[in-house]
Parts: sequence; C-alpha cells; structure tokens
Amino acid sequence: MKEPRRASPPSGSRRSLQARRVLGLLGPFLGLLLVVALFSALAPDSFLSAYNLKTVATQTVIVGLGAIGMTFVIVSGGIDLSIGAVIALASVVTALFLREGYAPSVAVLGGVLTGGLCGLVNGLLITLLRIVPFIVTLGMLGMARGFAKYLAGEQKIDAPASWLSDLMTKSPTPSFLLVAPGVWILFLLALFMGLVLRNTVLGTHAFAIGSNEDTARLCGVPVLRNKVAIYTLSGLFAGLAGVMQFGRLTVGDPTTAIGKELDVIAAVVIGGGSLAGGEGSILGALIGAFLMSFLANGCNLTGVPNYVQEIIIGAIIVLAVAVDRLRHR
Repeated sequence: MKEPRRASPPSGSRRSLQARRVLGLLGPFLGLLLVVALFSALAPDSFLSAYNLKTVATQTVIVGLGAIGMTFVIVSGGIDLSIGAVIALASVVTALFLREGYAPSVAVLGGVLTGGLCGLVNGLLITLLRIVPFIVTLGMLGMARGFAKYLAGEQKIDAPASWLSDLMTKSPTPSFLLVAPGVWILFLLALFMGLVLRNTVLGTHAFAIGSNEDTARLCGVPVLRNKVAIYTLSGLFAGLAGVMQFGRLTVGDPTTAIGKELDVIAAVVIGGGSLAGGEGSILGALIGAFLMSFLANGCNLTGVPNYVQEIIIGAIIVLAVAVDRLRHR
C-alpha cells in the first residue's frame, strides 16, 4: 500500500508570500533612497562626502547591533524596552574591567555577558512568572540603568587606552578597511544572524511563536525554552552594542543610550517587522537602522533642530505600524 503524498502549499500562496516579503523589504529600501536623495539635494557638498558616509556607518553600529537581537524578539511576538539601559550597563562593566587591569578581550567578554545575563533574566521572568514582556523589560530598564549608576558611582569611568577605541574609529588601521571595524562586525553578524533566523530551528520557532503561540505549543514547539533563548540573544547583542558604545566614547557612561531602545524598535518596525509578531528580517532591520542614521545626520547637516528630528522619527514609527496593520487587513 502506497503512503499518501503530503499536500504541498498551493503555488499561488507561495508566490503571494514571496511577494509580501519582497514588498516588505522594498518599502524600507525605497524610504532609505528617498532620505538619501532628499538630503543630497539639500546639502550636496557634505552629505555624500566620504567622511560623512563613514560617520553615518559608524553611528549605525550601536542601533544596528541592537536591532539584530530585537528582530528575534519582535518576530516572536515580544518586545524589549531594556536595550538602552543594558547598553549603558555593558559600557560601564567594560570600562571597569579595563580600569582594574584586565585584558581588553576579557573586558569585551564581561560587557557582552552582562548583556546576556540581563536578557536571561528577562526571559526567565517572562516565562516563569507569566508576566507580559512590556512590564518585565520596562522593569529591567530601570534596574539596569540604576545598577550602571551604582557601579560607576554616578559618574563616568575613565579607562586605559586599548584597541577597543579602534573599533569605532572613522580612520581605521589598516586603511583598506575604509570604515570602522565595528561596521564590518555589524555586517558580518547581520549576515550570520539572517541565516540563523531563516534557516535554523530557533528562527523557525521564533516565527511560529510570533504567528500563533498556542498553535506552536500544540505542534510541539518548546515555547518557554525558545523565549528564554531569544531574550538572552537580544541581551548578548545589547551587551556587544555596549562594548561598541564604550569604544566610541572611550569611557563607561551610565547615562548613555537613553531612549536608544526606541531607535532600535523603530529600526526593526521600519524594516518590516510586525509588532504583532510573525514577521521581520535582519536585512530589513539593518535598512531601518541606516535610514534613521541618514535621517538624523541629514537633519544635523541642514540645521534642523533636535526636537524636529524626534517628531519625524515618532511619525515614521506610527506610519510604519499603520502600514503594517493595513497589510494584515
């Protein structure tokens, strides 16, 4: 007796899904091109200069790294409001290790693991206590920021010079790198984590949980374990962003990255991530991060006040979410 053949999804459905993915990336990319074209016309002598492009690329590293981890969280239907505070805490821990005489590699490990620990706590509280991610990560925001101020004695921490400051320099050594090493680290990690999101069990489970958590559980997906892993991953990337922030400032600052969580979430949402879960991509998040960096940089070059930038970014977030809701309808 022949085994019955498994039904495959209709070709029309597959084409529709592929078309939605293409459109989801095409929209943010066209938005990025529009921003670049606008400020190229308003500031033709400086906006597209090599130095300014290096500046924009370097400024994108912090938000870009945070957006990689946040993509997994948003795809799984969660949210992480603690990223900005975790970045500050990781930068303080990195500076403390250096000040105490540890090797830079140990300081990097300390900063990254600090972020991972914060993410692990988030994941455990969300899964074990059944508390919504918004509340847990909002609480972690306050705790991480407070702990950073405690470790730093409510002041900046100076640290000895090391190769960490070279990670975010606009004039890298060797010169053939063209941009800061941190930018290349961002691109390589984005490529790798994009493959993880689309081609591994963790990525598949993240999409399943974000699409319908109850159905995923009934299908045998270990929801709780995956949520802990996803929030820990987000924390690790926040910790690495904190190390990069230290490399950029060359001090451990407990007050840095205030409001950075909104920039990270905005990058993911602008890049096609859905706050309802089940949709998102690393490439889209990276495009969203660059769009926001070009927007902020162009506003600075043309003399647009900072409060106008904040209004524009807020409007873009609302517009991106509205477009996402329309697509779902």
